[in-house]
Amino acid sequence: MHKLPAISPQKLARALERAGFELKRIKGSHYYHYNPRTEKIAVVPFHKKDLRKGTLHAILRDADISMEELAGLL
Repeated sequence: MHKLPAISPQKLARALERAGFELKRIKGSHYYHYNPRTEKIAVVPFHKKDLRKGTLHAILRDADISMEELAGLL
């Protein structure tokens, strides 16, 4: 497994959209992305700093996206 890169919430949201996710709703600083094909939900916290590696790993696990797929989507 590759090391998780430092990535901003904006870049991750763009990558999720390229993977087929749609912005479903916003609640506070959390953006809920939904993929109608896989019926997966990924919640991205929008803050000023880059996402921590544990948070990024959890989002990718929820979205069922591997690190290799993420690298291709960025």
